Amino acid sequence: MNKIILNYILINFFKSFFVFVLIFYCFGIILNLFEEIEFFKNIDVNILTPLFLTSIFIPSMIIKILPFIIFISCMVFMLKSRNNKDLLTLKVFGYSNFKIFFILASASFILGWFILIIANPVTSAMSKYYEKTKSGYSRDIDHLVTYTKNGLWIKENLESKQRIISASKPNGFNLEDVTIFHLDENSNLLEKIVSENANIKDNTWILNNVKILVPINGIFELQKFDQYQIESIYNFEKINSLFKNFDTLSFPDVVLNYQKLLNYGYSKNFLSKSLHSMLTLPFFLFFMTALASIFAMNSLKKSDNFKLIILGLITCVSTFYFKDLSLALGQTGRISLILSVWSPIIVLSLFAFIGLLQINEK
Repeated sequence: MNKIILNYILINFFKSFFVFVLIFYCFGIILNLFEEIEFFKNIDVNILTPLFLTSIFIPSMIIKILPFIIFISCMVFMLKSRNNKDLLTLKVFGYSNFKIFFILASASFILGWFILIIANPVTSAMSKYYEKTKSGYSRDIDHLVTYTKNGLWIKENLESKQRIISASKPNGFNLEDVTIFHLDENSNLLEKIVSENANIKDNTWILNNVKILVPINGIFELQKFDQYQIESIYNFEKINSLFKNFDTLSFPDVVLNYQKLLNYGYSKNFLSKSLHSMLTLPFFLFFMTALASIFAMNSLKKSDNFKLIILGLITCVSTFYFKDLSLALGQTGRISLILSVWSPIIVLSLFAFIGLLQINEK
């Protein structure tokens, strides 16, 4: 009998969860499809291309708002169970408020780890493909920054020439083994600049131990400088920000290749924040499910349904803004970056603990 009741609770809970995932997925497609259509309106592509790109973009967004989806789905499941007297029936069979809470919250916690390990790598691959495909279709990309196994590559379109920059690797505010090609509008070489390293902290790059090769009548003339400056639209912060797409990093990739990603030029703070943000997902799901269960089991009156819905909306909005505020404080150095990621979890756990004490007495 216990197994049947447990299956009933879990099946109906996950049924509610997947229904709301589908609702949010369809809603996300409708909203994002207009943006994709606007992007492709002057490009000759198949009519299904915007729809396909939208469909692979939305799953990463779903994972971001998963704590709120799990909260809503749990709240709806609990309200249905309460309104049709299933909650009272469960109590008759020995399922206390704490036991029901623990079953639902534990299921959400396990679901969070399943998403991190199984679903997150898939959505990350989708996000990478989405970005790669859209960048290939974009006709307005005058500037390009990419990182390959051969190092960092940068392209700039200047007023009367093009600039192509390559560097073996980043090193703090510096780029090592820098080579710069200046080309005219017909892609003819104007000059080649070779530098041991370049400080790119500001838009004025300072190159050290510089050799400049200028073709004159088919012969390269060599010039040497201890220091040389060029003006670029890029600086350290702008280049670094281009590699901060959280959606393209998967949980297994960050855990297994943390040092390799650092060597590729990813910021340590960004990787640390990304890793801990992903680690908080199972705990977020646990405590958001806990809060939804506590709200619903706090009263058995149907007349309280409207109050619970309003309370649920306030909880979701408050959690969202507190999470953003905490991250902002961490990024500005007011508090530790790791603490800023885990602060919402700590606050939710306190509310859940207080609420659990209340419903356990009923």
